[in-house]
Amino acid sequence: MMEKFVYLFHEGNGNMKETLGGKGANLAEMTRIGLPVPYGFTISTQACNAYYDAGKTIPSLVESQVLGALSTLEEKMGKKLGDAENPLLVSVRSGSVFSMPGMMDTVLNLGMNDETVVGMGRLTNNPRFAYDSYRRFIQMFSNVVLDINTFYFEQLLEETREQKGYSSDPEMTAEDWKEVIEGYKGIVKKHTRKEFPQDPKEQLFLAINAVFDSWNNQRAIVYRRLNKIPDHLGTAVNIQSMVFGNMGNDSGTGVAFTRNPSTGEHVLYGEYLINAQGEDVVAGIRTPQPIQTLKDEMPAVYKQFADTCKRLEQHYQEMQDIEFTVERGQLFILQTRHGKRTAQAAIRIAVEMVEEGIIDKKTALLRVDPDQLNQLLHRRIDDKYQRTLLAKGLPASPGAATGQVVFDADEAEELGNAGKKVILVRPETTPDDIHGIVAAQAIVTSRGGMTSHAAVVARGMGKACICGCDALKIDVKAKQFTVDEKVIKYGDVITIDGSTGEIMLGEIPMIEPQLSEEFQLLLAWADQERKIGVRANADNPEDAQKAFEFGAGGIGLCRTEHMFMDLKRIPIVQKMILAEQYKERMEALEELLPMQQGDFEGIFEAMQGFPVTIRLLDPPLHEFLPDKEELLVEVTKLQILDPASPELKKKELLLKKVRQLDEYNPMLGHRGCRLGMVYPEIYEMQAKAIFYAAATLADRGLEVQPEIMIPLVGHVNELKQMRQLVIDAAVKVQEETGKQFEYTIGTMIEIPRAALTADQIAEEADFFSFGTNDLTQTTFGYSRDDAEGKFLQNYIENKVLPENPFAVLDQDGVGRLVEMGVKLGRGAKPTLKTGICGEHGGEKSSIDFCYKTGLDYVSCSPYRVPLARLAAAQATIRHGLNKKEVYTTA
Repeated sequence: MMEKFVYLFHEGNGNMKETLGGKGANLAEMTRIGLPVPYGFTISTQACNAYYDAGKTIPSLVESQVLGALSTLEEKMGKKLGDAENPLLVSVRSGSVFSMPGMMDTVLNLGMNDETVVGMGRLTNNPRFAYDSYRRFIQMFSNVVLDINTFYFEQLLEETREQKGYSSDPEMTAEDWKEVIEGYKGIVKKHTRKEFPQDPKEQLFLAINAVFDSWNNQRAIVYRRLNKIPDHLGTAVNIQSMVFGNMGNDSGTGVAFTRNPSTGEHVLYGEYLINAQGEDVVAGIRTPQPIQTLKDEMPAVYKQFADTCKRLEQHYQEMQDIEFTVERGQLFILQTRHGKRTAQAAIRIAVEMVEEGIIDKKTALLRVDPDQLNQLLHRRIDDKYQRTLLAKGLPASPGAATGQVVFDADEAEELGNAGKKVILVRPETTPDDIHGIVAAQAIVTSRGGMTSHAAVVARGMGKACICGCDALKIDVKAKQFTVDEKVIKYGDVITIDGSTGEIMLGEIPMIEPQLSEEFQLLLAWADQERKIGVRANADNPEDAQKAFEFGAGGIGLCRTEHMFMDLKRIPIVQKMILAEQYKERMEALEELLPMQQGDFEGIFEAMQGFPVTIRLLDPPLHEFLPDKEELLVEVTKLQILDPASPELKKKELLLKKVRQLDEYNPMLGHRGCRLGMVYPEIYEMQAKAIFYAAATLADRGLEVQPEIMIPLVGHVNELKQMRQLVIDAAVKVQEETGKQFEYTIGTMIEIPRAALTADQIAEEADFFSFGTNDLTQTTFGYSRDDAEGKFLQNYIENKVLPENPFAVLDQDGVGRLVEMGVKLGRGAKPTLKTGICGEHGGEKSSIDFCYKTGLDYVSCSPYRVPLARLAAAQATIRHGLNKKEVYTTA
């Protein structure tokens, strides 16, 4: 049997990529399902290999099959290649199995020559178009096939325009183009010592040769080597009839989506131009008509187009973006692909396609990108409006906001309370600024990274925040900041986008978040599928309430230090830190206890019986004291100006204590359980506050599930001692109140040694929570703020690291420690509950990793809970281990 090298479009299908290349297989598939695709044929990848085997000549068998396919094409189109009256023009494109930039570019309008150009002018009633197409063809063919640099043609065209006093191509007439064509032919003759080929069949075979040759050009070889694409695959060649939308008022061209890509509404959406070529729609020279008006202009074509769209959607089971042309009342589909869409549209389309029976629920869940959900939960900037970019920082907390610039937390609070919208701009924020952060619409800092104070607090509140924007030179005293030469003063209006890190001048309209019914339904489906719990990180009753509304199955991290940062409490906290005697310290702690108890009651109540993991005090104590430099300045001033003042004594004492607590490396210093070991009374007060809260709620008939977490454990003995302290506190409260309550005690695994000795630590723990923010810092030996501010961006741009390891879990390094921790921990204690509470708990690829590693839950900021619910369902579906139970709790 004769080997087949050439396939007409109707002879192939979408599964024949190896033979027809990607593009050829797609064109064949559209033809196979009965779409009106401009007809053509594909020369196979095997023909390319035969060409090389025959010493870079087209074998006679391939040539005869090409000519056979060409005559079928001519018959089908009712046109002939090279016919002066009704010429067939074709496009020639390469098409390898894998998409490969660097391969041969397309040649359009092949078949044009001195005779067919006249016929085209007559047929289109537009000689100017015909001659313009001819000169484009000569230029393209000469560059791609004859290897003549485009520069020579562009130079001649520019000279001609200047001579005639024109500023752009549309001013050129048919006669002008004729002149250019003669000049172009001269360029070809000068470079090739031959006339430009006039025989269309010669043009065709020269173009086929050029495609095959391009398989082994330098760019293609390098690309294949880099992407590990085998050299023996070869490339296919697609030869397709050209169709023209500019042959009169019964012709046109356009682009349409099978559903509205902004809203997801099930209506045809798009636009078209009567009597135009495809590039006219894109170039925006003429204003297109909405697709609906095609119904009146060409009812039969519109009906055929609507039916085709429906068929395409049914076939690909996905919303399609379609390019089409109408030539003299006949519809042709040039291309179809999956359409890009907004988050809102993605959700509506996925849900409605399930309701229409096109896809099932699992497919619908996999269709929506979890990252897109951020758009829906926060205000976002309306893309329709112009923006003037001032600077760009780290996108620390998503959402958008507009407001007047203020430089001081007190001013932010004052103006915020007066109903003004403000944005707090500071070099960095401290716990002292919390009241200003609460009052502001958003926060911008010039220092600090994604876990700086501002970033963490803003994310918890769902406020937009940009950190580490070092392009801003902030002068707090002068109440202004400069970017390059631009000065932004107190009271000037800026807009920020926390999702991109962009700071813009002036006010830009916003789109308010809306959670549609489809959104809720999709998340309900996600909960039915997922086999891993989703909790939230929340430090106060408001955040806990928000987390509950977003569908969290508990609190995975409640950071008690944030409760100490309240303005009313800071003086008491400082009194506790500055206490020289145990008695003094206990007095301050007793004052703090009822306040902490109130916090815990509010959080337990908001979570309505779901588990709440409370981390005992973690940061070093100096974080609750004033800044050393600022304090030094104040002391020096008082020593000079008012040496006798009692204020000076107080400040000097404070400075002494700040210096005592000062550490070279606070990140690895006296913090976490090390504080509890040296000052057990602090942890005892916190444990009692938790248990008093549990007892009070139990009294009111409310169920609570406190989980007490000891931070920064590196050795089992630390946990052993702290566990006993918590148990003793529980016994005291139970005896005192007469109330019984359940509780568990666990630890945060955030130091490599804890993961390496997880079997020993598990003996003393009911649960492990992997604190991957700190575990990433301690594994890499990075200080996050320094790394993000100084070199991390450089590492990512230069591909030293694939991603920022603080945003996307480093599965090879940090991930391996997590796997080891789970394996060793569960080996020692099979009932050990495990979760993750770093920021990675809200990132889709990290959630996928957590599912595969066998964690019981992930925990993330309240506003990322919907994203995590969807990502958890996708991980469960992808890895196929699916239990049909609803996981609401962890």
